[in-house]
Amino acid sequence: MSNARSIGYWTTTAVTVFILASGGVADLIHRADTASGMTELGYPTYVMTILGVWKVLGALTIAAPRFPLVKEWAYAGTFFDLTGALASHIAHGSGANHLFYTSFFAVCAVVSWGLRPASRKLGVPVFRGLGRVVESQAPGAGTARVPAVA
Repeated sequence: MSNARSIGYWTTTAVTVFILASGGVADLIHRADTASGMTELGYPTYVMTILGVWKVLGALTIAAPRFPLVKEWAYAGTFFDLTGALASHIAHGSGANHLFYTSFFAVCAVVSWGLRPASRKLGVPVFRGLGRVVESQAPGAGTARVPAVA
C-alpha cells in the first residue's frame, strides 16, 4: 500500500470511527442536544438507542483488524445511517452546516471503504464449478457460443 493511500485510508477511517463512536455514545446516553435534534427531525427518542448500539458496534468493527465480511456490513450500515441523516436534514430544511458535515462524513466512510488494504477486504468467493474463466483461456475463445442448458 502506497504511503499516500495509507494516509488517506487511516485518516478517513479515523474520522469515520470517531463519528460513529462519539455519535453512538451520544445516542446511547440520550445526550440532550442529540435528543432535541432527533425530535426536531421528527424521530422518537427511542430510535437513538437502536442507532447508538449499531454505531458503536460499527465503529469497533471498522477499527478492528480482520472480519472482512462484518466490515462490509459495518461500512454499509454507516453509509445508510449517514445518507439517511442527510436526507432527513434536507427534508427538514436544516442549515447548510448539517448538510455539509453529514455529506463530508458520508464521503469519509466511502473513501475509507475504497482505500482499505487487502487484509481488510472481503475476498471473492470461489465456488466449485463457478470460477471465473479468462476469455482468452476459455475453450473456443473468440467464437460465439450459447451455453447448453441442463
